[in-house]
Amino acid sequence: MVTKDEQKELPIPVEWRQTLHAVVECLVKNDHHSIGKIQLVSKLSEATSIQINSYIEDYDEELISLPEDAWDSSVYVWQRGYWEVLVDLWTRNEGHSDLVLSVRVYEEQESYRFEVQMVCVF
Repeated sequence: MVTKDEQKELPIPVEWRQTLHAVVECLVKNDHHSIGKIQLVSKLSEATSIQINSYIEDYDEELISLPEDAWDSSVYVWQRGYWEVLVDLWTRNEGHSDLVLSVRVYEEQESYRFEVQMVCVF
């Protein structure tokens, strides 16, 4: 059971990491269409896809796959109805970058639903 704490940020639950890693892999490959093909992940809207692409292009660094260290700084917090998840992204030149993937995670019966919100500088 994932903690519902509105007061503090907590490390990303292990059971969410594989899904979030798969989302980042789609971003690394600039394949936003495939995000909606990942089990439990909602399809990206056209507007969200454009926003993500714009932020990554403007940042002007090449995204790379998440290393295990990414989970040391990535966090989530309960927001009354969903968890707000912030995954730190990594680039080839910088390693740990200022880019962050924002995802909302909703409880659904015995599972979760992931909804990518945006990529931004944090």
